[in-house]
Amino acid sequence: MEALFAGADGVLVQQRWEQTAPVVRFEDLPPVAAFPVVPGRRWGPGWWWSATTGGHVAHGSVAMRTQLMVLDRDPAVTGLAARPVRIVWRDPGDGRVRSWVPQLFARYADGTGLLADCPAAPGSGGARAQGAAQVLQAACAAVGWSYRRLAPPDPVTEANLRWLAGYRHPRNAGSPQLRAAVAGAFAVPRPLAEGVAAVGDSLQVLPAVYHALWSGKLTIRLDEPLHEQALAHAGTGSPDGATARPAGAGGQSRGNGRQ
Repeated sequence: MEALFAGADGVLVQQRWEQTAPVVRFEDLPPVAAFPVVPGRRWGPGWWWSATTGGHVAHGSVAMRTQLMVLDRDPAVTGLAARPVRIVWRDPGDGRVRSWVPQLFARYADGTGLLADCPAAPGSGGARAQGAAQVLQAACAAVGWSYRRLAPPDPVTEANLRWLAGYRHPRNAGSPQLRAAVAGAFAVPRPLAEGVAAVGDSLQVLPAVYHALWSGKLTIRLDEPLHEQALAHAGTGSPDGATARPAGAGGQSRGNGRQ
């Protein structure tokens, strides 16, 4: 098993995977293969601004952008990159050299990594993708990492994350005084509208509240539609036990202040 990636000088390097994974910072590397532009397709490659890295990460599909959004919100993720490595191996069945470029790489705070693909549906990619998944799972397990074909979040969770993602930029966090006031207003679970009104002018407070919900300073149910009576509170535990930070997925702008 070998890894093919771009070196510091931009020249492609190919070396043994087990030697490469522990030392190469894939999160800092450019894509080893460009995302294709398909004539006639309504969706083309784009960029996701990452709150985790403070920079842009390329994506090649709506499904990939969604998974970038979810990973970008995960507090355990410290780095993100698109297509930074190609995994090369020899097929034991026919002896042919085969390769696969995972769509995403995520670095976790404990130093481990995630290689991932972002299928729009479970069977996307056909037999070749399924076969590559088995190889990549074994390759990642050998170095203490993981490989996953990331399942799309449920539609309600995705819509909520997409809305909150528009406020992910630090400019929406507000002043230290406003952040403290928001945390105090939601020290106990209360409806969003009630907590916002307790702090002040909604036009100034709401961006800070949405940023706090994105960044985990406030928590709320994400598997139910986000509305003004939804219960939110300061801290990491959901006010009613529901998962507030799903693991696993890009956001579209909607409204002022969104990116």
